[in-house]
Amino acid sequence: MTNCNERALVSRVKGIGGREASFLENATLRVQVDDIGGMVPLLCSVQDRRQINAHWQPWFRSNSGRPYIDEKDGSFWKSALLYNIAGNFPCAPNFGPGHIINGLTMPPHGWTASLKWEYKKSGIDEESGAAWSFSEMKSPDSAMPLLFKKIDAIVPGESVHYSALSVQNLGETDSEICCAYHNTIGALFLQVGCHISAEANVWITPPPGGEFDGTTRLVPGAEFSTLSRAPLAFGGKTDIGIVPPPIGYTDFVCGVIPKTAHLGWSSVVNPELKMTYICFFPGPAASREPGGEEITLYFNDFWMQYGGRPFTPWAPWDEGPDQTYCLGMENAVGAWACGLDYALRVKKVLGSPTTVTIPAKTEKTLYYGTLFAPYEMGILDSGIVGIDTEENRLVCKSATEFWKFDADPSFRVIRGIKESLSSAVGP
Repeated sequence: MTNCNERALVSRVKGIGGREASFLENATLRVQVDDIGGMVPLLCSVQDRRQINAHWQPWFRSNSGRPYIDEKDGSFWKSALLYNIAGNFPCAPNFGPGHIINGLTMPPHGWTASLKWEYKKSGIDEESGAAWSFSEMKSPDSAMPLLFKKIDAIVPGESVHYSALSVQNLGETDSEICCAYHNTIGALFLQVGCHISAEANVWITPPPGGEFDGTTRLVPGAEFSTLSRAPLAFGGKTDIGIVPPPIGYTDFVCGVIPKTAHLGWSSVVNPELKMTYICFFPGPAASREPGGEEITLYFNDFWMQYGGRPFTPWAPWDEGPDQTYCLGMENAVGAWACGLDYALRVKKVLGSPTTVTIPAKTEKTLYYGTLFAPYEMGILDSGIVGIDTEENRLVCKSATEFWKFDADPSFRVIRGIKESLSSAVGP
């Protein structure tokens, strides 16, 4: 439960490369949210003197302090996204590589991940004591007239970063989009022997013909029931639920969230640090789709970047050694990470939709939480096999026991902040 003596705070800071950001903190968690791409390079657990950042900060992230210029930077970084990438970031209306769709240039993972959000305001919620920051971004192309709005919040007594990502269609016709949060963890938290798990009833690798053809060790287009028995391209099976050392491969797998799930989630447990990282969001059974006001995520995706990209910016030069070791925990409505155009064409993957429709003159919102916290007594050392919810807690089950984390799985607090902001702005 929330300790009434604790406080949550919000301030404006400048991070690496002079990037402007909102900084949210309470007694146990510190979160930095950059304006550029909504990147979250810092999700830091505070435990007395020990502070551990779960989020990936790639060695190649630009520290120049100047904006990306394709003529100067494109040969190495390939895109503005990779020039600024770190930790977690929102993906819309694209989830996947850059491409041209209906004459519109769509950057990798969409405008929300590549362009600068406009910081609007921040404050402390009177009822809950939560600290929050609010920002907006308008589509740069009138062919897809969308307005993106984002609230980032942190609640006293909880080690959770909450987000509410809204997509408003300002146009006269409906828009079909992809939408995701692209959480990426790295050192200091990610280590050999971490346990990966997620809510999914079947797993499938991307079909052949995509970006992973030359990097994967897994059979393309293969279905399997558990992470512990993923089929290898060169024969046999392997347990991808245990994080290996750098092995020279980069893999991608997609887990389909059951339609009966009220909570979608994915997790990584580090048994050496006795810490866990959990992404959670309303599941398909909690959705009011179709025609509802919320965006539902149907897939848990894992991007396993274990050294399989011998080209820039992952390697210092093309055909050089890949220096990048991280794990993407991507929760999405999309078709693997193949892009909006591909998602529109396939419509569904294993029966679940790959796009969400934002009707003309309406708005839909994705509610999302990222928990990073310690546990005790080795209870979760073997990984999480399931998560239940109580009113103010996530109940994480191991094979034999459970551990409870203070959290708001109903997203009551951030829903209230959103309602207050909407009332202040008016219709």
